[in-house]
Amino acid sequence: MKTWFKTLVTSCAVIPFAACALTPGNVSFAKEPAAATATVQAIKPAMWAVKDADTTIYLLGTVHVLKPGLSWFDGAVRQAFDKSDELVLELVLPEDQAEMTKTTFSLAVDASGKTLPQKLDPEALKAFQAALTGLGLPANAFDAFKPWFAGITLSVLPLTKLGYNPEEGVEKQLTAAAKATTKPISGFETLEEQLGFFDKLPEDQQVAFLNSTVKDIDKLGPTLDSLVLLWGKGDPKKLAALMNESMDATPELTKTLLWDRNARWADQIKTRMDKPGTVFVAVGAGHLAGKHSVQDYLKARGLKAKRVQ
Repeated sequence: MKTWFKTLVTSCAVIPFAACALTPGNVSFAKEPAAATATVQAIKPAMWAVKDADTTIYLLGTVHVLKPGLSWFDGAVRQAFDKSDELVLELVLPEDQAEMTKTTFSLAVDASGKTLPQKLDPEALKAFQAALTGLGLPANAFDAFKPWFAGITLSVLPLTKLGYNPEEGVEKQLTAAAKATTKPISGFETLEEQLGFFDKLPEDQQVAFLNSTVKDIDKLGPTLDSLVLLWGKGDPKKLAALMNESMDATPELTKTLLWDRNARWADQIKTRMDKPGTVFVAVGAGHLAGKHSVQDYLKARGLKAKRVQ
């Protein structure tokens, strides 16, 4: 199985927050020193609009973890946001950290008593433990957890050393702006639903996901750099091509994490079109790129998403 990291950071909003906030032992990670003078880079991520006589729904693709210094929340994006009556995200994360921890750990901890090392072959276990110690974690940090949780955590934690931060992610910035203007915020999914996509994977797929993450752990930074570059250029075609390198090898996982969710969201958008108003929708850029995108499912439902940035 090729790494699913490319899809995680552009499709599942809960991942970076669960991984960084809920690491066993609350280990802190040293980041690379920040530059003395921050340089602001203007970028223009892709955005679409679906309209009828009295309703407009904007669709913005996001990346869930970013470095500081990217100026994306301006121009057409800011204008669309300011005109909108409400903000819709993939999910609204609980503000109570204890609630998020309880929900996540209730799924992530293996209640069967079977430890993670028992699920890995000797070579995979050695590589996994080396990855943990390389990040400053104890080799047994995830022994009580299911493979999917270890996999998503290792997909994100190396990025913190490279300056990537969920607090800089698009969702966090939009949420803060919505709260500042008392704009209602809702989500297509719940925390339990999004974590459940991983928890319901067969154990062999969870292990394969973890092993692929360990194998490519040194490539995560450069990979995300490439994804962010294409996102900032507003190039969903090339973004989809980059993601397809992993998706083509795992059609069942692609269907669960992308296609089925895109179809459900398109249904919700179609229903919302029956009510007047303006809505700003922000979901992972992976959902708005390539075949079986949200736009494709909207088209099948008689709605056209027009590119507006």
